[in-house]
Amino acid sequence: MSLTLHFHPLSSFCWKVLIALYENGVPFTPNPVDLGNPAEREAFLKLWPIGKFPVLVDAERRETVPESSIIIEYLDRHYAGPTPLIPTDPDRALRTRLCDRLYVHMPMQQIVGDRLRPHDKRDPLGVEAARGRIRSAYTMLDQRMATEPYATGEAFTLADCSALPALFYANRVEPIGTDRPNITSYLERLKVRPSVMRVLREAEPYFGMFPEEG
Repeated sequence: MSLTLHFHPLSSFCWKVLIALYENGVPFTPNPVDLGNPAEREAFLKLWPIGKFPVLVDAERRETVPESSIIIEYLDRHYAGPTPLIPTDPDRALRTRLCDRLYVHMPMQQIVGDRLRPHDKRDPLGVEAARGRIRSAYTMLDQRMATEPYATGEAFTLADCSALPALFYANRVEPIGTDRPNITSYLERLKVRPSVMRVLREAEPYFGMFPEEG
Protein backbone atom coordinates (compact mmCIF):
# COMPACT_ATOMS: atom_id res chain seq x y z
CA MET A 1 0.00 0.00 0.00
CA SER A 2 1.11 3.53 -0.69
CA LEU A 3 0.11 4.92 2.71
CA THR A 4 1.55 4.02 6.11
CA LEU A 5 0.24 5.56 9.31
CA HIS A 6 2.67 5.66 12.23
CA PHE A 7 0.57 5.98 15.36
CA HIS A 8 -0.15 5.00 18.95
CA PRO A 9 -3.42 3.10 19.57
CA LEU A 10 -4.44 5.30 22.54
CA SER A 11 -3.48 8.67 21.07
CA SER A 12 -6.51 10.93 20.61
CA PHE A 13 -4.90 12.68 17.64
CA CYS A 14 -4.23 9.29 16.04
CA TRP A 15 -7.88 8.32 16.53
CA LYS A 16 -8.81 11.49 14.67
CA VAL A 17 -6.87 10.38 11.59
CA LEU A 18 -7.99 6.76 11.85
CA ILE A 19 -11.62 7.90 11.83
CA ALA A 20 -10.95 9.84 8.63
CA LEU A 21 -9.24 6.86 6.99
CA TYR A 22 -12.01 4.43 7.95
CA GLU A 23 -14.77 6.90 7.07
CA ASN A 24 -13.64 6.91 3.44
CA GLY A 25 -12.25 3.38 3.24
CA VAL A 26 -8.75 4.58 2.38
CA PRO A 27 -6.32 1.62 2.21
CA PHE A 28 -3.27 2.04 4.44
CA THR A 29 -0.75 0.09 6.45
CA PRO A 30 -0.99 0.74 10.21
CA ASN A 31 2.32 0.90 12.08
CA PRO A 32 1.78 1.17 15.84
CA VAL A 33 4.91 2.63 17.45
CA ASP A 34 6.09 1.88 20.97
CA LEU A 35 8.21 4.87 22.02
CA GLY A 36 9.41 2.82 24.99
CA ASN A 37 11.20 0.53 22.56
CA PRO A 38 14.56 2.18 21.73
CA ALA A 39 14.70 0.85 18.17
CA GLU A 40 11.15 1.91 17.36
CA ARG A 41 11.69 5.30 18.97
CA GLU A 42 14.88 5.89 16.98
CA ALA A 43 13.18 4.92 13.72
CA PHE A 44 10.22 7.20 14.43
CA LEU A 45 12.43 10.16 15.31
CA LYS A 46 14.32 9.71 12.05
CA LEU A 47 11.00 9.88 10.28
CA TRP A 48 9.72 12.91 12.23
CA PRO A 49 12.27 14.47 14.63
CA ILE A 50 9.54 16.30 16.60
CA GLY A 51 8.43 12.87 17.80
CA LYS A 52 4.69 13.56 17.84
CA PHE A 53 1.98 11.20 16.61
CA PRO A 54 0.52 10.66 14.07
CA VAL A 55 2.67 10.72 10.93
CA LEU A 56 1.47 9.59 7.51
CA VAL A 57 3.98 8.42 4.89
CA ASP A 58 2.88 8.32 1.27
CA ALA A 59 5.42 6.20 -0.59
CA GLU A 60 3.88 6.79 -4.01
CA ARG A 61 3.97 10.58 -3.70
CA ARG A 62 7.15 10.57 -1.58
CA GLU A 63 5.51 12.68 1.11
CA THR A 64 5.81 12.56 4.90
CA VAL A 65 2.82 14.30 6.46
CA PRO A 66 2.64 15.12 10.20
CA GLU A 67 -0.12 16.73 12.30
CA SER A 68 -3.61 15.22 12.39
CA SER A 69 -5.54 18.08 10.74
CA ILE A 70 -2.95 18.39 7.97
CA ILE A 71 -3.06 14.64 7.38
CA ILE A 72 -6.84 14.71 7.02
CA GLU A 73 -6.67 17.63 4.59
CA TYR A 74 -3.99 15.73 2.64
CA LEU A 75 -6.19 12.64 2.48
CA ASP A 76 -9.18 14.71 1.40
CA ARG A 77 -7.14 16.24 -1.42
CA HIS A 78 -5.29 13.19 -2.71
CA TYR A 79 -7.35 10.19 -1.51
CA ALA A 80 -10.90 11.54 -1.51
CA GLY A 81 -13.73 9.17 -0.70
CA PRO A 82 -17.52 9.32 -0.39
CA THR A 83 -17.39 11.58 2.70
CA PRO A 84 -15.74 14.95 1.94
CA LEU A 85 -14.12 16.00 5.21
CA ILE A 86 -13.29 19.55 4.09
CA PRO A 87 -16.27 21.34 2.50
CA THR A 88 -15.67 22.79 -0.95
CA ASP A 89 -17.47 26.00 -0.03
CA PRO A 90 -14.76 28.34 1.36
CA ASP A 91 -16.91 29.71 4.17
CA ARG A 92 -18.01 26.26 5.32
CA ALA A 93 -14.41 25.07 5.06
CA LEU A 94 -13.33 27.94 7.30
CA ARG A 95 -16.01 27.09 9.85
CA THR A 96 -14.95 23.44 9.75
CA ARG A 97 -11.34 24.35 10.48
CA LEU A 98 -12.47 26.56 13.37
CA CYS A 99 -14.66 23.82 14.83
CA ASP A 100 -11.73 21.41 14.44
CA ARG A 101 -10.00 23.42 17.19
CA LEU A 102 -12.80 22.59 19.67
CA TYR A 103 -10.64 23.83 22.60
CA VAL A 104 -11.03 20.50 24.41
CA HIS A 105 -8.17 18.46 22.98
CA MET A 106 -5.19 20.32 24.41
CA PRO A 107 -6.46 20.91 27.99
CA MET A 108 -7.59 17.29 28.10
CA GLN A 109 -4.09 16.19 27.16
CA GLN A 110 -2.64 18.53 29.79
CA ILE A 111 -4.66 16.78 32.50
CA VAL A 112 -3.77 13.31 31.24
CA GLY A 113 -0.09 14.26 30.97
CA ASP A 114 -0.11 15.57 34.53
CA ARG A 115 -1.33 12.19 35.77
CA LEU A 116 1.73 10.56 34.23
CA ARG A 117 4.10 12.74 36.26
CA PRO A 118 5.55 11.81 39.66
CA HIS A 119 3.38 13.24 42.44
CA ASP A 120 5.99 15.82 43.43
CA LYS A 121 6.14 17.14 39.86
CA ARG A 122 2.43 17.63 39.31
CA ASP A 123 0.82 20.97 38.53
CA PRO A 124 -2.56 21.25 40.33
CA LEU A 125 -3.03 24.91 39.33
CA GLY A 126 -2.36 24.09 35.68
CA VAL A 127 -4.78 21.16 35.85
CA GLU A 128 -7.54 23.30 37.36
CA ALA A 129 -7.02 25.91 34.64
CA ALA A 130 -7.26 23.15 32.02
CA ARG A 131 -10.51 21.93 33.58
CA GLY A 132 -11.87 25.46 33.33
CA ARG A 133 -11.03 25.65 29.63
CA ILE A 134 -12.76 22.32 29.05
CA ARG A 135 -15.88 23.48 30.89
CA SER A 136 -15.95 26.68 28.82
CA ALA A 137 -15.62 24.65 25.63
CA TYR A 138 -18.41 22.33 26.80
CA THR A 139 -20.71 25.33 27.24
CA MET A 140 -20.05 26.61 23.72
CA LEU A 141 -20.39 23.15 22.17
CA ASP A 142 -23.60 22.32 24.01
CA GLN A 143 -25.19 25.51 22.64
CA ARG A 144 -24.01 24.73 19.12
CA MET A 145 -25.23 21.14 19.19
CA ALA A 146 -28.74 22.19 20.22
CA THR A 147 -29.59 22.65 16.53
CA GLU A 148 -26.89 20.75 14.60
CA PRO A 149 -26.52 16.97 14.17
CA TYR A 150 -22.79 17.35 13.51
CA ALA A 151 -20.20 19.95 14.42
CA THR A 152 -20.77 22.14 11.35
CA GLY A 153 -24.26 21.13 10.32
CA GLU A 154 -25.74 18.15 8.47
CA ALA A 155 -22.46 16.74 7.14
CA PHE A 156 -19.78 14.74 8.96
CA THR A 157 -16.45 16.56 8.57
CA LEU A 158 -12.92 17.01 9.88
CA ALA A 159 -14.42 18.71 12.92
CA ASP A 160 -16.29 15.54 13.90
CA CYS A 161 -13.18 13.40 13.42
CA SER A 162 -11.56 15.71 15.96
CA ALA A 163 -14.51 15.91 18.35
CA LEU A 164 -14.92 12.19 19.04
CA PRO A 165 -11.51 11.46 20.61
CA ALA A 166 -11.40 14.82 22.38
CA LEU A 167 -14.81 14.37 23.99
CA PHE A 168 -14.32 10.66 24.67
CA TYR A 169 -11.21 11.29 26.76
CA ALA A 170 -12.30 14.66 28.17
CA ASN A 171 -15.39 13.00 29.61
CA ARG A 172 -13.08 10.73 31.60
CA VAL A 173 -11.09 13.59 33.14
CA GLU A 174 -13.81 16.28 33.35
CA PRO A 175 -17.23 14.62 33.01
CA ILE A 176 -19.66 16.24 30.60
CA GLY A 177 -22.46 15.87 33.15
CA THR A 178 -26.23 15.69 32.85
CA ASP A 179 -26.59 19.45 32.40
CA ARG A 180 -25.13 19.30 28.88
CA PRO A 181 -27.55 16.94 27.09
CA ASN A 182 -26.72 18.19 23.60
CA ILE A 183 -23.07 17.16 23.92
CA THR A 184 -24.09 13.79 25.32
CA SER A 185 -26.43 13.17 22.38
CA TYR A 186 -23.77 14.31 19.92
CA LEU A 187 -21.18 11.99 21.43
CA GLU A 188 -23.59 9.07 21.21
CA ARG A 189 -24.29 9.87 17.53
CA LEU A 190 -20.58 9.82 16.84
CA LYS A 191 -20.05 6.54 18.66
CA VAL A 192 -22.43 4.64 16.39
CA ARG A 193 -20.75 5.67 13.13
CA PRO A 194 -18.98 2.58 11.72
CA SER A 195 -15.65 4.42 11.41
CA VAL A 196 -15.77 5.45 15.07
CA MET A 197 -16.95 2.05 16.26
CA ARG A 198 -13.97 0.47 14.53
CA VAL A 199 -11.49 2.88 16.14
CA LEU A 200 -12.95 2.29 19.61
CA ARG A 201 -13.01 -1.47 19.10
CA GLU A 202 -9.35 -1.55 18.03
CA ALA A 203 -8.30 0.67 20.96
CA GLU A 204 -10.24 -1.23 23.61
CA PRO A 205 -7.44 -3.72 24.46
CA TYR A 206 -5.26 -0.74 25.43
CA PHE A 207 -7.74 1.13 27.62
CA GLY A 208 -6.14 -0.29 30.75
CA MET A 209 -3.09 1.86 30.00
CA PHE A 210 -5.09 5.07 30.40
CA PRO A 211 -3.88 6.87 33.55
CA GLU A 212 -6.72 7.23 36.04
CA GLU A 213 -6.68 9.95 38.68
CA GLY A 214 -4.65 9.08 41.72
